[in-house]
Amino acid sequence: MDFSKLYRPSALNSFQFIALTGLLMSAGAHLILHFFVGHTPEGFNWLYVCWLGLYLFGTAKNLFGKPDEPHHHHHH
Repeated sequence: MDFSKLYRPSALNSFQFIALTGLLMSAGAHLILHFFVGHTPEGFNWLYVCWLGLYLFGTAKNLFGKPDEPHHHHHH
């Protein structure tokens, strides 16, 4: 099993990439809200749960998906 698919950017699939981007954006928004607004909206932390869920879904698809599935990479 290729565990580099969990963290190596070139090995991530689109689900993992979107989830990590979302996590970083949410964390950034969280810091801005905390320091400049003074509070975060109720339920804001559910965003992290959703991003984690998406990442885990992408990871499972990446690790256990069929390697012969057509990918969106175009080789010329």
